[in-house]
Amino acid sequence: MPTPHRRLSDPRELNALAHPVRMAIVELLSISGPLTATELADRLDETPANCSWHLRKLAQYGFVEEAEGGTGRQRPWQVPGLGFRWGDENDSASIDERRAAEALSEVTMGRAVDRLREAQQRAAEESEEWRAAHRSTEMVAWLTADELKEMNDAIDAVLDRYVERLTEPEQRPPGARPCEFVAWGVLTYFPGVEPA
Repeated sequence: MPTPHRRLSDPRELNALAHPVRMAIVELLSISGPLTATELADRLDETPANCSWHLRKLAQYGFVEEAEGGTGRQRPWQVPGLGFRWGDENDSASIDERRAAEALSEVTMGRAVDRLREAQQRAAEESEEWRAAHRSTEMVAWLTADELKEMNDAIDAVLDRYVERLTEPEQRPPGARPCEFVAWGVLTYFPGVEPA
């Protein structure tokens, strides 16, 4: 099973991943397992040459690697690890690292919001069971820094509960489908509202 949550801090790594096509490649390889550049191109509506170029760039920083079972243009690629963390734990980060982390966050959050919109648009096509399971939640709470950390840690623990199913298909129960959760616990700023 791939190692979860690689910690990214090198601005070159962050910038290499902060590209929509590269992020899409990593996502597809994480969800679908090994794929060739041609298979990725078909799914992403890109050219095989463009996907090959992005795969080589991702491989340069260890985000993808060649998988067994192919040669030349038919060689499959895979992710050596599952998930990334960046920017949230390093108070001593350089300006370049902060900027690169922000760029990567923009790409990942933009992709997540696009998938949310698609899920909302396609909800009517789903069965009643799946429509009832869909949910969006948003809240604001008055918390201390310790309470915010505690809640974020608890959310991380819940989100990691089924992570092995990404790389171990035999762990997926019948009828399981890819589902996405996006969470952030951050300070929020309202005009004229001061700390308690």
